[in-house]
Amino acid sequence: MTDSEENIIQKPKIPRSPEIKLHETSLSRVMVIIVFSALILITGYTLTHLDTAGVQINTAFKELAMTLNQMFLQPNAGSDGVVLLIQALGVSILLSIMTTVIGAVFGFFFAVLASKNLTNAYLGATIRIIMAIVRAIPTIIWALIFSIVCGLGTTAAILGLSFHSVAYLTKAYSESIEGIDKSTIESLKVTGAKFWVIVFQAIWPTIIASLVSWTFIRLEINFANAIAVGAAAGAGGIGYQLFVASGMSFDFHETGFIVYLIILVTFMLEFIAVKIRQYYLSR
Repeated sequence: MTDSEENIIQKPKIPRSPEIKLHETSLSRVMVIIVFSALILITGYTLTHLDTAGVQINTAFKELAMTLNQMFLQPNAGSDGVVLLIQALGVSILLSIMTTVIGAVFGFFFAVLASKNLTNAYLGATIRIIMAIVRAIPTIIWALIFSIVCGLGTTAAILGLSFHSVAYLTKAYSESIEGIDKSTIESLKVTGAKFWVIVFQAIWPTIIASLVSWTFIRLEINFANAIAVGAAAGAGGIGYQLFVASGMSFDFHETGFIVYLIILVTFMLEFIAVKIRQYYLSR
């Protein structure tokens, strides 16, 4: 075999690829490390110098275990009774459903106007900015704000929950609408289709599964918020009963029973949401 034949048979040399640094040192990374280290040191110092005010740790843990045992292993309806608690739970469920429906209707309308691929850019930007400001304020704060205007009660809770729901669903729905190919919308406009015909005949059927998912996510959030504002805004419902049982009468048996009711409703809402979404996806 000649030297030329050996060169032909010889495997080509694979060039070495440059080394890739997965974690480059940068000022931002150093600052994050410094901040986390400082927080760990401060937390450790605080815990070691914490004034326990004579609290016995062993006794405290025993009482905690006893309380948890009363709540979750020995739940009962307490002095309020099952009927009253079920009625209060129904009030919270209806409150969450009502505010979600209001948020879905107005949210879809504003989402259509805020979507970049449907309407004027300036109008959409204005709506998105307003909704971002509304979302930045927690729901409980909106409920308290409206309680100053309307007084403590169900009205303040409905307005507070609905206000935040509209802002939340406007963003969620508009992102679903903006996911539609713009060429599809433009082709419909060329054929002379009206604006709302395009919305309800082309866009609505395309994103219905996504709308259902976002709406039920908001329903779960509103149910949790309805429990929170039940005591804070005087809206009643299961939230108020939970506040009374845990913070006033210290009936931990009833507290555990209420917690189980809330968990049951949450699982039911999740189950319904999954089934409805599967129905629309299979169509």
